[in-house]
Amino acid sequence: MSPEMVMTIANQALEIVLLLTGVILLPALAVGLLVSMFQAATQLNEQTLSFIPKLAVTFITLMVAGSWLLQLLMTYTKRLIADIPMIIG
Repeated sequence: MSPEMVMTIANQALEIVLLLTGVILLPALAVGLLVSMFQAATQLNEQTLSFIPKLAVTFITLMVAGSWLLQLLMTYTKRLIADIPMIIG
């Protein structure tokens, strides 16, 4: 196994991880920002007010995009397993 092949596999794995986490975390970040702006405007400093909407958006995002995320991860895993003979020798 050459160093270039190792770097290619690591690069693909990092791309998959960034894509998987980005799809889940970016909507929660946007909702957290909106709730924080609302809290600053109304001077409400309640911790659960920011936690519950982020949790709900994360859950909804997983329900909507979960099958696509799982398919993406399964495709990468199947490709990696299929390339084992080429990687080994």
